[in-house]
This record gives sequence, C-alpha cells and structure tokens, in this order.
Amino acid sequence: MTQPRVVDDELDPRRLSAEGVERYLRRHGLVARKSRSQNHLIDGEVIEDIVALAEPAISSSVLEIGPGLGVLTGALLSAGARVTAVEVDDRLAAHLRTRFDEQIEAGALRLVEADVLDTPLRDIAQAPYDVVANLPYHITSPVLHYLLGDEPRPERFVLMVQREVAERIASAPGGMSYLSVFVQYHAAVRVARVIPASAFEPAPEVQSALLVGETLPRRLTPEAEEELWRLVQAGFRERRKMLHNVLPRQLPQVGRERFDAALAQVGIAPDRRPQTVSVDEWMALAVAVGPLDPLAPTG
Repeated sequence: MTQPRVVDDELDPRRLSAEGVERYLRRHGLVARKSRSQNHLIDGEVIEDIVALAEPAISSSVLEIGPGLGVLTGALLSAGARVTAVEVDDRLAAHLRTRFDEQIEAGALRLVEADVLDTPLRDIAQAPYDVVANLPYHITSPVLHYLLGDEPRPERFVLMVQREVAERIASAPGGMSYLSVFVQYHAAVRVARVIPASAFEPAPEVQSALLVGETLPRRLTPEAEEELWRLVQAGFRERRKMLHNVLPRQLPQVGRERFDAALAQVGIAPDRRPQTVSVDEWMALAVAVGPLDPLAPTG
C-alpha cells in the first residue's frame, strides 16, 4: 500500500532554512519551550544524514522520540518507514495530528502523546524496531537506560545528542563513564557526525553529534546484570580514585581482601581508575568478586 506523500515546502529537508522554520513557527503559534530543551532542526542535510544512517527499509518500524515539528518524521515516512512518534508537548502533538492526518489515517504513523519515560516500552514498540530521535539533551541518559535496560530493545538507534555526551558514550577506556560502560555493554556505538549549533532553531550553546548504535545480544542474566551495574556505579562514584580504594569504600560489605584478590585474579592493577576499565574487564571483575551482599543469616 502506497503511503500518502508528505507535502510541506517549508519543512521539506531539501528546502529547509532558518527563515522558513521561523515563519512556520510564527504562523502556527508554536514557540520552542526552553524548559523542555526544544531545538528544531533547520538543516536539511542533517535530516538527510539521519535518514541515511537509520537506513529505514520499506515498512520497517521506527520509534521516534520527541518529533517536534515533524521534519524528521516526514523524512522517515517518505523513506517508507512505519513510525511511532512519542511527543510530550500537547501543542506539538495537536499540530502533528493535523499535519500528518493522512499518514495517521493510513496507519503509516502512530502518534502517542505522552512522556516516553513514563510509558512502558512494550506499549509503544514491538521487535524488531529501530529508534531515531533528536533528543532533548537533559533526557539522554534516562532514554538510553529506558531503551536498553529492558525488552524489547531496538536493533539499531540513531540519536542526536550533545557532542560531549556522544563522545563520552563512545569513548575507549581512559575516557569512560558509567554511561559509557552501560551503553557499550548493550551496543556497538560510534559518533557518526558532529552537528554545529547553527543547525538548530533556537541555536543551543553547544555542538551536537549523531550517535549510532547496533544492539548486541545480552551476555548476562538479569540478576548478573544488576550485580554488574551495582559494581560499576560504585566505582564511578569516585571516578578519579584508584579502584582498590574506591570499591571497598563504596561497597564495605564486600571487604578490601575480596576486592584485592578479584583485581589480581582478572589482571587489573589496583591503582587503575574506573574510567580506564573496559566493559569486558568490569564483567570479569564482577564474576571474580562474586555476590556483593553477604549471605543472609540462617535460622
């Protein structure tokens, strides 16, 4: 079934401009809300790059978080994707219903007016699916935990995020953070492109970047994952301290002797800092340390 064509010259990526988007916003009475970190993309080449990186196949399922004016939404629909778009702003959701009424009627677009972080993932996504989004900076970490922490996880994701955050997430050992370890456990990630502030209206104060991820099979049971994240979180509470000091201090129930023995067992020098430890090393250390809580007393 042929999807209705998205026609809106001012928001067509091939004709997109700052002036056109500003006129469109004024005409429809839509003002970006700073409280929600709303920055509308005004660079058509960036939109085209996002769609190229997403590689939506005909009738593939795409979850879009924060569609805003629907510039990216329209490009994904024109590429043949079936899109579920989740928008928390009631003004923008109402506008999208009007703008994409034919696509909604045809079943090509499902519009969900909700806070994505308050919506069970199973209610809006069914495997297999991909995620494509221009994320408000302040929800980057919560959204990645939301998408990767539980099922159904996306097969791929293309996310516009703050450049510094994208580079930290994709960092090699030496520049790792807790979020780096979490995301790299779940996915092979890379920074595909840096985006200047001028690509947005209003322009943010920092650069952005496109983060691309290919989701990996789970390597641990849910229980083992929970233990791993407790261990990694403990290490990064004092990220500039040496492991043999910070881990016993943050997890005193385990004890220094067990941590020293575990570090030696997996070949991690005790004076290493958390940001130098790879995902595989954290996993090996979690196994060597064993249960983080002492056995409950028996009657």
